[in-house]
Order: sequence, then structure tokens, then C-alpha cells
Amino acid sequence: MNKRTTLRRAARFLAAGAATALLSLSSLTANAQSAPVKIKFILDWRFEGPAALFLLPLAKGYFAQEGLDVTIDAGAGSGSTINRIASGTYDMGFADLGTMMEFIANNQAAASNRLQGVYLVYEQAPLTVFSLKKSHIDKPSDLVGKTLGAPIFDPTRRLFSLFTAANGVDASKLKWKTMDPTLRETMLVRGDVDAVAGFYFTSLLNLNARGVKDEDISSMQFADYGVKMYGNAIIANQAFIDANPKAVAGFLRAFTRGAREVAADPDAAIKYVKDRDPLIDVEVEKRRLRMALAVSIATPNFKANGIGMADKTRIKEMVGQIVSAFDLKQSPNPDLMFNPAFMPTQAERRIFTK
Repeated sequence: MNKRTTLRRAARFLAAGAATALLSLSSLTANAQSAPVKIKFILDWRFEGPAALFLLPLAKGYFAQEGLDVTIDAGAGSGSTINRIASGTYDMGFADLGTMMEFIANNQAAASNRLQGVYLVYEQAPLTVFSLKKSHIDKPSDLVGKTLGAPIFDPTRRLFSLFTAANGVDASKLKWKTMDPTLRETMLVRGDVDAVAGFYFTSLLNLNARGVKDEDISSMQFADYGVKMYGNAIIANQAFIDANPKAVAGFLRAFTRGAREVAADPDAAIKYVKDRDPLIDVEVEKRRLRMALAVSIATPNFKANGIGMADKTRIKEMVGQIVSAFDLKQSPNPDLMFNPAFMPTQAERRIFTK
């Protein structure tokens, strides 16, 4: 073999090696680019009817189709959920927007704790006062001299000063009893309290479960008595938003796709809740989901203009309400409370067909 032949073979060998290396590098790059973004998501409460809004798109692979690896855990109240998102234990979650505002106001020095609402789910907060009709509590002034019950962390109780102020009721003439959430409605039925504060589609169904019929229950929703506030939203950790803006947008697209299906057939969607918690009462959770849709999601505005978007003026007003209700020393910046940049198109967000 002459020297020229040897050199040609060596060149071909090196070229083949370089091509193989390039292909391997290209494959590694493609795999890195296609690796799903992990999102740890936490709910505000247990796996109940409204959780279908998140569990359906998870089970049907809508998040995965957006290049996301999503896990969804049950929560223990909006306050706990907010803290876990802020700390980075979870990347995103579902919680009360007012609770987030309060947290941010009280933690403005901790830049690492920043978080934002990115998608409004409950346009009307389901804050409600319940009593038994036999107590004749038919209007806010009838609460004077009465004893109310609720867990200390319940949003309806914590925002009750807005309800009393809007209706000219002297809050000092009301008494409160604190209990575990599981005992709230039981204490009302037993007569240990005159009224309870809670979410509309939580307390009403809990009273039904304790043998009280709808016609024997009186309720006053805050929204009907001068206190209109946004409710639960999808909230994200700011560090996660900054590092994964496309993932946030993908999550919201998949959520909206699933929400359309839930709105079209809420009863069928409960299957996905039962898959996560086989012990749920299917009929109760079907009704809870339908009530959540009717009271908090299928509002005139959301029906006409699509779900998800929060109005800047209402956000500013809500910040003022939160500062007043909790007597906060600092006010959070309203412009930083809600970020619509990752929202799907309005056409996608029009999920109600009638």
C-alpha cells in the first residue's frame, strides 16, 4: 500500500468519525430540546368536583402534548398553597387571588417569594354566609348579636369585614367560633352557631350531606351584597415564569382545552376526579362542579369574552379591598398581581357554547 492510499483511507476514517460525532451531538441536542418541562402543580383543596378542570387535561395528555410533565397534588387551603408556590416547593397552583395579594403585601422585602396570577378561573369569588331558615337571618343586619362559625383561615371569614362594611353592619356586634373545616356545617346544624361563612358550593353541599334540604337553607353571597371580588386563579412562581415562559403558556393552553370539555359535559369529567380519589361521592361532586361552573366561571363576562382574563381596574380595586380588610401596612403593586402575557387567544378561551 503506497503512502497516497494510506492518507486517503485515513482521511475517510477521520471524516466518518467526525460525521458520527456530529450526528451524536445533534441527537443529544434534539433530546435536550424535546425533554418535557416538569411542572409541580398544587390545588387549593382536596380532589373535589372543580379539580376536574385540571385532572381531565392531565389524564387526556393535553399537558404532555405541550411538552410538559405535570404532576398535580391536593392542597390544604389557599394560604398553604400560596406559601408552597412562593417557596418554590411547587411551580404553579390554584388558589385565591386575594390570599396571594395579602401574601405579597406582607412579603415585599423577599424578592425570592414573588409570584403572579396568570389565569383567572373564578371570576366571581363564591364567598357566602349560610344559616338555617328557621333562624330568620335573611339580610346582613340580621347577623347583629349572632354567632358565626368558620375556620380561622377561611377566605370568607377573613374578608368578612368587607361584607359588614358594605352593608352597614357593626362587626363588633358579631361573635365568631373557630373550628376545623370538617365541623363547620355540623355545628350549624346542631345549633352551636347561628351562621357559617364558606364557599357557596362547599358549605351548601356539606349541609345537604348532613340532611338539610335546600329549601331549609338561607344564603347571602357577598357578590349580591356589594362585595365583588375575583376568586381563584392559576398562580405561578416568578422564578419559574422567568425561566419557562413557553411552559407557562403551554400549561394555560392545555388547561383551556380541558376546561372547554369540562364545561360541555361536567358530569363526565368527574371520572377523572374519582380516578384520583376513589372515595369521593360521585353525585355530590357532579353537583359541586356544576355549581362552581354556574356561580364562579360561567359569568356573563366570561361567557361573552372568554375565561381567564382579569380586568386591570378590578384588580386595582381588589388590592384596595384586601389592604382595607387586613389592615395591611403596605399595598402590593396592582400592576404586578396579574400577568396576562401567557394567555391563550380569546377565541380559544370562549369555552361556553351557549
